[in-house]
Amino acid sequence: MSTLRVAPGWCWYWLLVVTIVVAVFALSLLLAPAMLVQFFSLIMYASAGVIGDFGDAAVAYIRLIHGVLGAVMLGWATLMLWVICGPFRRLESGAWSMLSVSLLIWFVPDTAFSLWTGFWQNALFNLLFAASYAVPLACTYRQFHPLDPAPS
Repeated sequence: MSTLRVAPGWCWYWLLVVTIVVAVFALSLLLAPAMLVQFFSLIMYASAGVIGDFGDAAVAYIRLIHGVLGAVMLGWATLMLWVICGPFRRLESGAWSMLSVSLLIWFVPDTAFSLWTGFWQNALFNLLFAASYAVPLACTYRQFHPLDPAPS
């Protein structure tokens, strides 16, 4: 009789919750653009109204970019949820790498660009976001990459 292998419960739930939070944040970029413009203004400029002072055309463009970003993030979160609920939960080969590589490919250029352009606040936000995934991924690494047995 074979037993079904599944990812450790708390790691799996942690990834699930974090990814749902990402999806909700993505939806808020689409559905509550004024609130998110104020949120990012507060984070980047220590005042909720600074971005609003850029002018109507600039604010409209920022809202467009936030909406596009929200749509892309929602697509990414949906795919991650599919991987987490299916292949990752079943400890299928490649599932850990699907999540990890996707996060790494986002984290490095986004954080580097944020620092290069002087928006260290976004880099810090990225670090917190990445850490929320890194903990359960680090804890499940050996389930997906067992040590090779010693040759006999």
